[in-house]
Amino acid sequence: MYESFGIDEKIISLVPRVDEEIKNELAKVDDICTFNSFKVLKAFQNHQVSDVHFNSTTGYGYNDIGRDTIEAIYADIFRAEDALVRSQFISGSHALTVALFAILRPGDTLLSITGKPYDTLEEVIGIKDNSSSLKSFGVNYEQIDLVNDDFDSEKICKRLEKSKIKLIEIQRSKGYSTRKSITIEKLEQVIKEIREVDKDVIIMIDNCYCEFVDKKEPVEVGADIVVGSLIKNLGGGIAPNGAYIVGRKDLVNLAAERLTVPGEGKEVGPSLGMNKSLLQGLFLAPSVVSSSLKTAIFTACLLEKLGYKVEPKYNDNRADIVQNIEFGNDQDLIKYCQGIQSGSPIDSFVVPLPWDMPGYTDKVIMAAGAFTQGSSIELSCDGPIRPPFIAYQQGSLTYEYGKLAIMKAASRLVK
Repeated sequence: MYESFGIDEKIISLVPRVDEEIKNELAKVDDICTFNSFKVLKAFQNHQVSDVHFNSTTGYGYNDIGRDTIEAIYADIFRAEDALVRSQFISGSHALTVALFAILRPGDTLLSITGKPYDTLEEVIGIKDNSSSLKSFGVNYEQIDLVNDDFDSEKICKRLEKSKIKLIEIQRSKGYSTRKSITIEKLEQVIKEIREVDKDVIIMIDNCYCEFVDKKEPVEVGADIVVGSLIKNLGGGIAPNGAYIVGRKDLVNLAAERLTVPGEGKEVGPSLGMNKSLLQGLFLAPSVVSSSLKTAIFTACLLEKLGYKVEPKYNDNRADIVQNIEFGNDQDLIKYCQGIQSGSPIDSFVVPLPWDMPGYTDKVIMAAGAFTQGSSIELSCDGPIRPPFIAYQQGSLTYEYGKLAIMKAASRLVK
């Protein structure tokens, strides 16, 4: 069976050793999945979800009971005051942009304490020139880099004491960087330190790729506002698009009025037949995130045995579903991504090549044989063509499908 799928004998012989080595880590993932499944199921029951909530609205979207119930469920799961969950968000980057423009005003200062944010936010902030950026509206930007993959608490506190910061942005996932992602424990510690200096500064978390990886979410450890995408973890591979913003009621309201119209906010926005998909995707999300984590753990162990540098290692504490594989050369990076594509259910016959993508400064290769375009909770693998040539792999709707694709991609490296 494996050989007919193009899997090399060396990989076939390695897999039983990998399976034995990672079994305790997979058991830990199962425990987290059970916890989060209970949390989701309880939220559905608390808000008495019925098939009436699957109904659709069009036009203005007034009195959309399904949409409003979805947002109440999200607020419940995140332990937040309010939530905005909409298909009108194109992506996580769009939701982050809406939140930033909603909260910040001319003369305000935005401070990133996890270094430079993800590539697609460079033009949003004004790091890269754009006449529609926050910078063009008079919003100042500063950043403090991580030190040895941890927050530079001393520098953060000194900066807060110097002059007023309106909003602190923390990107939990690593993006296209070599740093480690931010665990919920590290997040809780830095928020506590920030509050000792400035109890009023708004703390916003980019939570993309991180939902349901642990038993707590950022609002529970003191964050004011949290943003994420529905074609990542919480969409469960079912949601066709969308994103969410959860947190303080006043901040969520500002974001709603920026997304729609001041004075109307959350009251408008048709669901257009997506309520069932968003609810079903959220219901499946704990299990799908679990499959993604198991696939990442398997990848880390297998690729390390093949001599590649991986981060995190298979038995590390994880903060997100992203697995780094450092190849050291562009050819292995490209071959691996092409292998992932060939092991996918959709477009398996397509050969991905590096190209200039909108919002990115380097050529990027992206492999994603996904049912939803750009879905990162389905198995995908991408990376910028720049040293040290790292593949950023994420997702897999089931562990079994993910494992097969990884074995096929690894076979391209050993042949």
